[in-house]
Amino acid sequence: MLIEGKFTVKAPIKKLWDMLLEPETLGACVPGAEKIEKIDDKTYDAVVKQRVGPIKVKLSFRSVLTKVEPPTHLELEGEGEDVTKLGHIKQKTVVDMKEVGGGDVEVSYKADVNMVGKLAMFGDRIMRAKAKQVEQEFTKALQEKLKGVA
Repeated sequence: MLIEGKFTVKAPIKKLWDMLLEPETLGACVPGAEKIEKIDDKTYDAVVKQRVGPIKVKLSFRSVLTKVEPPTHLELEGEGEDVTKLGHIKQKTVVDMKEVGGGDVEVSYKADVNMVGKLAMFGDRIMRAKAKQVEQEFTKALQEKLKGVA
């Protein structure tokens, strides 16, 4: 399933880039994040709780940055599973950032997500709606973190 979107935040692009690679910032902005830990320069482990349809999931996830072009482009691959074995997820994500004027940065992303198990039974429509909800919550929290750094 391909999930894509874009959002705009008010911040210097370099500051936004740096904040997106800080586990503390991500942990504060990703809805349901219980832990985000930087293992090395390219590897991050995360535990995230979410409600998807009628079930609650707690994903233990590892993401690896596969291509990094500061401060405008990154690619990552991740894999994880629900701790109660409700499903397994693999994803490849591309994130691009560009200055669009007025101190704004447009962030666009494309994620190719593959799910198996009970998570897969919800289908594209529910998963896309959930992704949009997470994007909106993430953007709001990130903009709050960025206040005063522009």
